[in-house]
Amino acid sequence: MSAMSKNEEVSLASLGIQMPYSMQAEQSVLGAALVDETVLNRLITDMEPEMFYSDQNRAIYETMRSLYTESEAVDIVTLVNALASNKTFASADDAKVYLARIAETLPSVSNVDSYFKIVKEKYQGRRLIDAARSILNETASGEDADLLLESAEQKIYDIRSGRDKSGVKTIRESILEVIDTMQKLSGADRDKFAGIPTGFNYLDTVLTGLGRSDLIILAARPGMGKTSFALNIATNVARQQKVPTIIFSLEMTCEQLTDRILSSTANIDSQAFRTGRLNNSDWNDFAQATSLLYNAPIYMDDSSGISVPEIKAKIRTINQDPKKEKIGLVIIDYLQLMQSAKRTESRVQEISDITRNLKIMAKELNVPVIALSQLSRAAEKTTGRSDHRPQLSDLRDSGSIEQDADIVLFLYRAAYYNAQNGEENQANENEAECIVAKNRHGETSVVRLGWDGAHTRFSNLDVTHEF
Repeated sequence: MSAMSKNEEVSLASLGIQMPYSMQAEQSVLGAALVDETVLNRLITDMEPEMFYSDQNRAIYETMRSLYTESEAVDIVTLVNALASNKTFASADDAKVYLARIAETLPSVSNVDSYFKIVKEKYQGRRLIDAARSILNETASGEDADLLLESAEQKIYDIRSGRDKSGVKTIRESILEVIDTMQKLSGADRDKFAGIPTGFNYLDTVLTGLGRSDLIILAARPGMGKTSFALNIATNVARQQKVPTIIFSLEMTCEQLTDRILSSTANIDSQAFRTGRLNNSDWNDFAQATSLLYNAPIYMDDSSGISVPEIKAKIRTINQDPKKEKIGLVIIDYLQLMQSAKRTESRVQEISDITRNLKIMAKELNVPVIALSQLSRAAEKTTGRSDHRPQLSDLRDSGSIEQDADIVLFLYRAAYYNAQNGEENQANENEAECIVAKNRHGETSVVRLGWDGAHTRFSNLDVTHEF
């Protein structure tokens, strides 16, 4: 143990605090895995070596995992041989005596889940103590109060969600996770782990759905329908996939968002909806739409100038409620109205900080994050671009948006510029393009969509796609 660790232990001792652990539970878990290989098969994906307090027990479990990964038999003979080779015990005899003792004193293999629960609870208790000690040290440093609060919330959230503090993994550990993910993707519950369908067929083919942990930037000039497209995706995901979706609207109120969602779902002209001039047929459609959406897992927040830490805190509140399913999709409308959690020299740096932290949030929550973004006027001013189609260079004024994003989507409606196109070059008012300008996981493409402006709704078009 290092000098610093000794000082920390003395400090805990002075407070009457001891690191919690159960040697019997740790040994019982190892004994069960040793006498029944199906137990080890189950533990591999749920139990991390760090959960063992005893250095010796941790080393035994790591060696068992190593043998398992290399498709070797895991029994007393192979384990003793491996432990002797890696010097966990002074001799092979010492290893054999210890393993034989934990196998013989194992109370019951059938109770292994109870033993694992005890080991995990003790591990979480130790992490809480470490987190509390770290929070005390950081608070004493006199940093900004908002940053301290975010750091403290993050530490507790990481423990609750079962994430380890260290992001370092060996290829062996990653292979185990990939194998586990592949089994899940090919199993009966594959929909819980695959990309989330947007409801727009060809876009889903190009993107393989909305990837969990992806930051997706949806950008366009004003008037192209960014908010409408995002709300269409939110409605599809929540209604069809039953995935809880949260929309942070920094410009529109929750009531305005709901108006748009209901207008689109009910197929009622948005202007008639806003003025309340509905005929009998409209009222019937309105009633049907409210019935369809009433229990849809859609959350909305219309706080102005919200920051990434505040967004994370609000999502955590929902995720920690045992009566609610965890959020599966986050939509932010829109990026340029957000506030950075720290002071920066320029707005460009501030936006860079926001996008970087949105990507980190997507990874931490393991959900897709769709952030809407305004485009610069370059697409309309630059010579030689008569069709005004946006491109990645139009994002450059906004710092690291392009670099941090896994996917960049542009919305473009040529008909918006009909007045400038001239009499002979009139675009179809009912068509739009979703340009996949960046796709970290696959191809770039142009996806044609139907556009219904009266009902602020995009739809699938049965046309041949372009590359």
